Amino acid sequence: MRRRRSNRALALSTVENLASPHAAMGHGGHDGMSMAGMVADMRNRFLAAALFSIPIVIWSPIGKDVFNLDVPVPFGLREDVWALLLSLPVIFYSCTIFFDGAWRALRARTLDMMVLVAVAVGAGWLYSLVVTLTGGDDVFYEAVTVLASFVLLGHWFEMRARGGANDAIRTLLDLAPPKALVLRDGEPVEVPTAEVVVGDLLLVRPGAKIAVDGVVEEGSSEVDESMVTGESLTVHKEPGSEVVGATINANGTLRVRATKVGTDTALAQIVKLVQEAQNSKAPGQRLADRAAFWLVFVALIGGAATLAVWLLVGRPFGEAMLFAITVVVITCPDALGLATPTAIMVGTGLGAKRGVLFKNAVGLETSARIGTVVMDKTGTLTKGEPEVTDVVTADGVGEDDLLRLVAAAERESEHPLAEAVVRYAEAKRLATEPADGFENVPGHGAIARVSGHRVAVGNRRLAEREGVDLAELADERDKLAATGRTVVIAAIDGRAAGLIGIADAPRETSSTAVQELHALGIEVVMLTGDNQATADRIAEQLGIDTVIAEVLPGDKAAKVAELQAAGRKVAMVGDGVNDAPALAQADLGLAIGAGTDVAIETADLVLMRSDPLDVPTALRIGRGTLRKMRQNLGWAIGYNAIALPIAAGVFEPASA
Repeated sequence: MRRRRSNRALALSTVENLASPHAAMGHGGHDGMSMAGMVADMRNRFLAAALFSIPIVIWSPIGKDVFNLDVPVPFGLREDVWALLLSLPVIFYSCTIFFDGAWRALRARTLDMMVLVAVAVGAGWLYSLVVTLTGGDDVFYEAVTVLASFVLLGHWFEMRARGGANDAIRTLLDLAPPKALVLRDGEPVEVPTAEVVVGDLLLVRPGAKIAVDGVVEEGSSEVDESMVTGESLTVHKEPGSEVVGATINANGTLRVRATKVGTDTALAQIVKLVQEAQNSKAPGQRLADRAAFWLVFVALIGGAATLAVWLLVGRPFGEAMLFAITVVVITCPDALGLATPTAIMVGTGLGAKRGVLFKNAVGLETSARIGTVVMDKTGTLTKGEPEVTDVVTADGVGEDDLLRLVAAAERESEHPLAEAVVRYAEAKRLATEPADGFENVPGHGAIARVSGHRVAVGNRRLAEREGVDLAELADERDKLAATGRTVVIAAIDGRAAGLIGIADAPRETSSTAVQELHALGIEVVMLTGDNQATADRIAEQLGIDTVIAEVLPGDKAAKVAELQAAGRKVAMVGDGVNDAPALAQADLGLAIGAGTDVAIETADLVLMRSDPLDVPTALRIGRGTLRKMRQNLGWAIGYNAIALPIAAGVFEPASA
């Protein structure tokens, strides 16, 4: 029988496709390389340029006049000849990526930073070469090699940041267990997950991961699906229930019939969505890049005009060319390359002090333009774990007495709702009671004897099984359920004694975070897979503008895309695997630090304190940094405006 390919085999065969020329931000010379190879290649180009630039500067006029260095030239060579030899590895190795990228841009009929750098480096070096070969004079070897080093350093850092895309996919793949227990002739046999086929019967023991998507044929248990669906509460599974691969079986033993394997599983589909979002997401460009188109015109037209004017006034071609090349070199964004990173360094430093880690400059810039923030509910706006929110008692029953008996019975259970009740009782410092004859009723609740009373705690089905009439508590139960709470019914000696409302409670700072986002003029949207009633309850508490509920994990990215299609700049805040495609799709992805590795790797920035209040903080830092970048660019452009006429020789003293 032909075996399907596993999730890992599928994704690893395509994960390196993220390292396409597009992923390289338009840089040429990287066709066919993996992302890791591209990062290493850019690092090596930078190191070569930097190492050879140092001796070139030492034997240049800058080394002599500025640093007071007077080092003899090796082998008795002229200084410009020595600088030419040292520049060869920089031009013919380090800088080939600029020339290749410029050629690609020109073929695409566009002008970008690669064209600008290639023109400045190429023109400066060629002019210097001609001067060196014709006897020696003023040359630009130190200018072009140092310029190349700075630009390569920036591109190396960019590519390192983009390398996280591959890590996100690999982390996703690690969620699936490498092995599965398949029942063959009634005996469990451990096989690689890649070899599981549709129709196989799997044995899933307590605490184990479910290998593939399937349907429960035998057994009952609670399954933690939070890493895939984002649902904070475990989900009860019994014969006929569907299960998702990579989720965790909490307590009971299950026999699961495989229905989807390999590329068809929910996890594989999430991997595919993340890949598509990362590949289709338009790479953000820095402010300096957006100025490159016009700077190319200024450099070329300014240089050509300078050459023409000096030739017309009768200056020798060599002198006219010197002024023209000076204009081209000085127009290349040395200042722009310093102005933008300086602001970025300050912005990322401020963010780090406040627990906001910007993973790249693109994320910092994009954060300044966000108009809509989409927040996942579970684990982001809420704590991601059930808490007791309401206790309603029947006539004649004290709240503390009810909680004391219920907590004693629930202490024997491993269900998350039972643990929430026990924590609530412990917080109230209620005395513990011994429980005897504990009986777990899968999918219904639990029964135990506490201080001589028969205590039954569970859902409506358990109450019906025990013949308990809710009487006056029926209306209260419906009200609690309508607000999105999970209602636990407590019966003592066959009589309804009280109701306990349990819900995923909001984080303490969520409401303030929403208010601060509103103060920044930002719309807040809550996106969740939970039911509408639960979502509406949280949204009303927090003052959220728009609620999108009951969204399947694979549809979250599509919902974000719909908001983007309406012309909005969208930030997505999430913490789970199910949020990863949406984080990648959004213009800006923000991961809660306590979230999964997948969410953190996919996002553009990480909120280390897991505090929603850091979302408006991050956006304020982005806006402040962008404002400072514009100020720095203004100074840089002003410098160029003053330096250009000087470089063109406008203020050269008249000949005697």
